Amino acid sequence: MMRVLVTGASGFIGGALLRRLAAEPAIQVVAGVRRQSPGLGDGHYDFLEMGNIEDALIEPKQLQGVCAVIHTAARVHVMHEQSQDPLAEFRRVNVDGTLTLARAAATAGVRRFVFLSSIKVNGESSLPGSPFHADALPAPTDPYGVSKYEAEQGLRQIARETGMEVVIVRPPLVYGPGVRANFLSMMRWLQRGIPLPLGRIDNRRSLVALDNLVDLLVCCIRHPAAANQIFLVSDGEDLSTSELLRRLGFALNRPARLCGWASPLLRMLLRVTRRDALILRLYGSLQVDIEKNRMLLAWTPPISNQEALRITAEDFLRRERC
Repeated sequence: MMRVLVTGASGFIGGALLRRLAAEPAIQVVAGVRRQSPGLGDGHYDFLEMGNIEDALIEPKQLQGVCAVIHTAARVHVMHEQSQDPLAEFRRVNVDGTLTLARAAATAGVRRFVFLSSIKVNGESSLPGSPFHADALPAPTDPYGVSKYEAEQGLRQIARETGMEVVIVRPPLVYGPGVRANFLSMMRWLQRGIPLPLGRIDNRRSLVALDNLVDLLVCCIRHPAAANQIFLVSDGEDLSTSELLRRLGFALNRPARLCGWASPLLRMLLRVTRRDALILRLYGSLQVDIEKNRMLLAWTPPISNQEALRITAEDFLRRERC
């Protein structure tokens, strides 16, 4: 029996991991949470109350018997940042908290530590037709990306010092049932039939369905060749913003009302209002190459983009009816 700790177990990705691992008969799952709350568990896994990851409350004795850790807990992108020093806040959680947990895991004899990083370690955008590769030189630009890269460096140092195997996975935008933020906004725009001036965008962006990301993470706790490697992940199909909206509209049974004439005006408006990050997400390309996953792990995405969008849309419509 393989005992696996999942941190961030109440989150979007952590929760999906719990459900997947709980269905595996050879795995005993431990849900790492700040504090246990009613309705979080259904009896299929144990709980470990960890408090805030940055408070360094985890002791090695709490991890005795754990074979692998999948660390998804993090301070993620903050829409309306209030901190005067965002980088310090990201470092406190994503670097200091991660490395404290990893050191405790190594001391406890944990064999493998799988770290959910971010494609932002590679950069904010790629040239069309020139996707990021797992072993390319990192180029993070924002505090979140910098903190994830620093955590990666610290984990690799711990691996060298202790022999604990570290696996790093960098996803791009993750979508699936329960998705929030910009992806949820897009579905609401489409559901309401709002005309969108995004019909002629010729970019290419990699996305990853929640089920595909979870499948790779599970593969990374088992496969011998994953040890001390970095992997990028995607659905294996890159879409333009316009095509994504069309496919999502089809999945929602609400054809996307897209036009192209206002795109230059919209870009100018976003630039004037200093929404440069949004310009990049809507108009820029960000592609990742997952050939390393295929060659080293024999891993390919188990679910297609079209099927994943259908599942996401059905979940959205069900929630909207409630």
